[in-house]
Amino acid sequence: MQKVLLSGNEAVARGAYEAGIRVATAYPGTPSTEILQAVADNYPDIYCEWSVNEKVAVEVAIGASFGGVRSLSAMKHVGLNVAADPFFSLAYIGSATGGMVIVSADDPSMHSSQNEQDNRNYGRHAKVPVLEPADSQEAKDFTVWAIKISERFDTPVILRLTTRISHSKSVVELGEPVKPNKATYEKDVNQRMILPAIARKMRIKVEERLKKLIEWGEDCPLNIMEIRDKKAGVITCGVTYHHVREVAPELSTLKLGMVYPIPPKLVRKFTDSVKELYIVEELDPFIEMELNHLGIFPKKGKDVVPVLYELNPERVEAALKGEPDPISPPMPSDIPNRPPVLCPGCPHTGVFYNLHRMKARATGDIGCYTLGALPPLSAMDTCVCMGASLGNALGLEKALGEEFNKNLFAVIGESTFIHSGITGLVNCIYNKGNTNLIILDNRATAMTGHQPNPATGVTLMGETTHELDLAELARACGASYVAEVDPYDLAKTRKALEEASESEGVSVVISKRPCALIVRDEWKPALRVDVEACNGCRLCLQVGCPALSMKEKIAVIDRVLCTGCGVCAQVCPEEAILERAVI
Repeated sequence: MQKVLLSGNEAVARGAYEAGIRVATAYPGTPSTEILQAVADNYPDIYCEWSVNEKVAVEVAIGASFGGVRSLSAMKHVGLNVAADPFFSLAYIGSATGGMVIVSADDPSMHSSQNEQDNRNYGRHAKVPVLEPADSQEAKDFTVWAIKISERFDTPVILRLTTRISHSKSVVELGEPVKPNKATYEKDVNQRMILPAIARKMRIKVEERLKKLIEWGEDCPLNIMEIRDKKAGVITCGVTYHHVREVAPELSTLKLGMVYPIPPKLVRKFTDSVKELYIVEELDPFIEMELNHLGIFPKKGKDVVPVLYELNPERVEAALKGEPDPISPPMPSDIPNRPPVLCPGCPHTGVFYNLHRMKARATGDIGCYTLGALPPLSAMDTCVCMGASLGNALGLEKALGEEFNKNLFAVIGESTFIHSGITGLVNCIYNKGNTNLIILDNRATAMTGHQPNPATGVTLMGETTHELDLAELARACGASYVAEVDPYDLAKTRKALEEASESEGVSVVISKRPCALIVRDEWKPALRVDVEACNGCRLCLQVGCPALSMKEKIAVIDRVLCTGCGVCAQVCPEEAILERAVI
């Protein structure tokens, strides 16, 4: 068979194709985003969509399963929090008519996330199997296995990836796709209607299913026991298996491909084969707690293996040797800090510059615009989760009074607003808030790679669709003041923000301009500084644009970085920033 180099995410997409999956859904979120993008780019037989949020994504995939079609729904770890409601119901309903896999991409070390979260715990909580691949080959193969397990045991299956697996590339041997299920639908209220009387019967089914899964796991090909030196053995899973093999190749290993439920007979067989038992796993002591429940206690587990952050070979080696954790020390103090910043020409800059100059308070949200919280803009106060800005703002108003809220703004991107901010807006209006909302509409889900969303009028499959009108939506919800502004025009943006803060009721200001990175052909020539006019006041640096700096007390504009947006020119009191003559 053909061998190719694939990332873990690309391998999952290939596995979906080989497994006969015909419906794939997701909301973009690093590190899982590329799964659906790879499906859209390479497998046109699979219907795929960017759903408005993870809950809806799972519900669409469930509907496909009801129709006898195999389905997949992908998300990052916190996305499963959003999708937990339908996920737990699905654990009772099952997926015998059409297999279903839920891909959860965890993010140890929080490379692009607000928390560390071990979603193997969702498997235990919902009593559904969890598979964890160790490389791209297994990412593909385990996707196929997930569908087989799902249909055989009438259960959804969690495929747990981590950032390292999602984004690392390794050789994958491709397989032939199986024939997809025939789409069909038969009404079955006793299987799909979660009423108490029915759910109580399903509860029994869940426990019986778990017993069958445990029995199958004792001999399943996903769990691999490798006996080498019998002095010590390691139970491990996922990418940490490779870390163990790299730093201690002599040790015996039990690699659990199905990390839940744990097969007790296989585990005891392994533990009886070695004198000392170690457990090496990333984040929570998940396997360790399962073994403790069986009365098995390792000599080395989370007492030496760090529970914090991503593991690597060096950390695993130190843990096995009983040495201190070699986490990199802080950077020396003489090296300047280089925090992330908004891109040159970012349309959000004008909004945040105005909020800073207005000395406004701002509850923020999840997106690249969260960088507006950092100096010199320093324009956001909070960031909790997707859609939280509106609820946080209303809570502050109710706690501190309407006058406090006059200069308080909730800031949210258009994709995040559609994801989980619309209900927050309705709630603010319904509960008589005086909240000011800013929707930063940059025509893409920018932070995760410029995916389309309902406000762009284009689907993941490239089809033109209805473009959601955010202003009309705000009015329909009952907003008392609605304005659309071009954030490159600082004066008009400031005027709209001031009018919003002075209005009674809930106000909505929509900052509308495409992300600079998706309209490169529209960039204007880089601006220049009139060195005779510049007095070195440094006010232009308050914009926070990476293209601006100072040299010998004179402002300097980097011609490579500048997009010609003109925001800095509007800030300069000496009118020293000018357009560059086109030669």
